[in-house]
Amino acid sequence: MTNGFQQGFLSRLLLEDRLEDRAGKLLLSSVMAITVVVVLLNTLMPEGSPLHVSNYTVTLLGKYLCYGLLALALDLVWGYCGILSLGHGAFFALGGYAMGMYLMRQIGDRGVYGNPELPDFMVFLNWQELPWYWYGFDSFAVALVMVALVPGLLAFLFGWLAFRSRVTGVYLSIITQALTYALMLLFFQNDFGFGGNNGLTDFKDLLGFSLQSDRTRVVLLMASALALVLGYLVCRWLVSSRYGRVLVAVRDAESRVRFMGYQVEHYKLVAFTLSAVLAGIAGALYVPQVGIINPGEFSPINSIELVVWVAVGGRGTLYGAVIGAVVVNYAKTWFTGVMPDAWLFALGALFVITTLWLPKGLVGLYQQIAGFINERRDPQGNRAERKELVDG
Repeated sequence: MTNGFQQGFLSRLLLEDRLEDRAGKLLLSSVMAITVVVVLLNTLMPEGSPLHVSNYTVTLLGKYLCYGLLALALDLVWGYCGILSLGHGAFFALGGYAMGMYLMRQIGDRGVYGNPELPDFMVFLNWQELPWYWYGFDSFAVALVMVALVPGLLAFLFGWLAFRSRVTGVYLSIITQALTYALMLLFFQNDFGFGGNNGLTDFKDLLGFSLQSDRTRVVLLMASALALVLGYLVCRWLVSSRYGRVLVAVRDAESRVRFMGYQVEHYKLVAFTLSAVLAGIAGALYVPQVGIINPGEFSPINSIELVVWVAVGGRGTLYGAVIGAVVVNYAKTWFTGVMPDAWLFALGALFVITTLWLPKGLVGLYQQIAGFINERRDPQGNRAERKELVDG
């Protein structure tokens, strides 16, 4: 009886892994293919051609890919570790601010007030010198380090304190939401040195290339696609390893894993820190494409929307989180253009529908339909495939 149960459990795990590998490869192929097609149609087709893809579409797709990387980061900790973070928008915003500080330093004397050292908002507020925490951001290498270091360090310190105190469940979710709300209030202050309510904007160029250039927009789109692909591969490698198996065990039965001698806090801390770094990278790619970063990105509602993306796509799959991010944000773009007042109602209805009838999201619905069709077509073949997985 026990042996049969173990074989069935192993069969299910191996079958799920194989399906996720196939779906993941399809997702990565689709992302790269769509990016290449959009780039070619934008650069090679004249504007009057019906095949031409506008610069607006290029920027919009780049935003979607950044959101996909952010959703991937949350799915790593929520779907595989059981940590429902309602503050991942803070890590996204911190990465965006790190990139925004570099872009502001590149403006130099081309600002409104012509000050080669101080950004315009500092001149307006009568700042006499550059704050110490702005030093070094005239270097792109330093900015890249800070994009990963600042969110990662905050996540490490927060996670070390929370996991060491064994804060879990809804209590941890509330604390993460309080964290992002506190950061939002902090960044709204004018004397904090980050532009206050207006944030950082009026960027000119990146590495000497104008952000208004069509070619720069295309390069940022390709960089976003590459970051998403690499982020997915890293997360997929992680969850497929022995470490990933322990993460899943922590999600399903943390007390038992702790009793077996595993340092649960260490496993959760690594996943949480890596997730924050990925979110920071997503924010850094997002800022030069939209041209602004302000404290509104810290808003708790943004982190809650992020949870909706992952839930709609299907948590615990990685590729489902990316799909959910793209689908929900495309719906948001459409609703805000056609019925702007109805978007929040549509978002709430979408979350309720997902919770009640689609607990595994769109990916789970697809898997159920595909499984039903395969069972109807070739039930014996499915059984043989499962037996092959168990035996080999």
